[in-house]
Amino acid sequence: MAQRPSVNGVADVVGLIDGLGKITGRAQVVWFLVFGGLFLDAYSNAALSAGLGPMTTQMHLTSTQVSVLTATAPALAILFNPAGGWLATRFGRVPPLLLAKVFAIAGALLAAFAGDFTVVWLGRVLVGVAYGIDFAVAMALLAEYTPAKLGGRLNLWQAVWYVATTSNLALALVFFHLDVGADIWRWSVGSAAVVAAALLIGQWAMLKESPAWLAGKGRLDDAVANLDKLYGIKAVAGHPDEATRAATAAPAPGFRQAGVLFKGAYLPRTVLSSVISLGQSMQYFAVGWYLPVISLSIFGESFEKATVGSMVFNAFGIAGGLLSAYAGRRLGLRLSSAAGFAGVFVALVAMGLTFGKVPLAVAFLLPVVFILCHAAGPGANGKSIAALSYSSDVRALGTGVTGMVGSFGSVAGLYVFPQIKDGLGLAGTFLVLSVVPLLGLITCLVIKWDPTRAGVSPDEAAAHDLAAAPETAPAAPAR
Repeated sequence: MAQRPSVNGVADVVGLIDGLGKITGRAQVVWFLVFGGLFLDAYSNAALSAGLGPMTTQMHLTSTQVSVLTATAPALAILFNPAGGWLATRFGRVPPLLLAKVFAIAGALLAAFAGDFTVVWLGRVLVGVAYGIDFAVAMALLAEYTPAKLGGRLNLWQAVWYVATTSNLALALVFFHLDVGADIWRWSVGSAAVVAAALLIGQWAMLKESPAWLAGKGRLDDAVANLDKLYGIKAVAGHPDEATRAATAAPAPGFRQAGVLFKGAYLPRTVLSSVISLGQSMQYFAVGWYLPVISLSIFGESFEKATVGSMVFNAFGIAGGLLSAYAGRRLGLRLSSAAGFAGVFVALVAMGLTFGKVPLAVAFLLPVVFILCHAAGPGANGKSIAALSYSSDVRALGTGVTGMVGSFGSVAGLYVFPQIKDGLGLAGTFLVLSVVPLLGLITCLVIKWDPTRAGVSPDEAAAHDLAAAPETAPAAPAR
């Protein structure tokens, strides 16, 4: 009988998981359940987007109120991305994910049954709390569940996002044909509560705590047990190594320790992932999120035509999201982000210069190029590069901070777009926004870090540094 491997710390857990050729069994189910939370985040956003027109008409909303409603969820995510990272670092990855579903259910129901603008806004506040917590934690957990050789799979979250958006748009069409009238937005928003409830039950029943997080807390017996439950890996708990003893003796990483993300080798990683996240969220939420509005301008003043047009655009987003995993594997996350930003820049400039002046086929093709380049490059990589760039002890904080920066971009895109559009029109707005992908492209070319091309994993580097400096808080790797 072969001797079972011994687990003495995080590096051993990471090594065992990285040694797997594929993810099967319970781990596969759990992996997709975590992805389900990202599906819910996108679905909740699409629910408001699809019904924004009927809601505006029914409640007589001003352009400012529309901007406030659309920007509320990402604005709350600015606070709750890092808060979710802190919760995941302190209490584990699973509890915050379950808490996020509770907030999502409450927010969807509150908005669906709202009688005025204020109550709808309160519902969006709760959705923003859920969105902020879930996204930061889910990406960190997925990175810890996934073998290094399969790290490109994290980019599939972008395809999941567009699948969720398309699903809600399709459901909105069903409600439209059921002739629910101006209340169509209530059905669309309320359906998110059903999705959240199903996920809450599934995640509560199936999720297991990250073995890497457990090992980092010195809970080696629990780490070994979850390795077996998730992957069927038979290991034994050894004695905590020097790095594990140092990590458990140090203060639990929190907001005060978040400064480590801006020191040493972590600094360029944080800057790169933050700029990609900021750029992709701003360009998506300024343009991609408003595809129903753009569709109205292209296909005519009809809710049904605009929705179908948005679904077609999002179908290309699904294709781009699937392509992102391949592009990330072949080019690396940094260069595939650069290529995507370049394509988005060209598309926005072309849209700005030709909008309303070209045949329908060309007007349709340019948003398609935008969506494909966005989804295949920075749209996916903004989250993935952060999740793969930090060691497990600060990974959730890193994804939380990056998500917070990205949420600033979402707020700017959602709030500023209607204001610029009212002043300059769609064509002028596209030209102004082209600056965003241009800055993203320049950043990707200047900063050379790419976790998929690194010679040593962040956990291995962190273990070396902790062993060398046992009295300090988590430190950025020296290489």
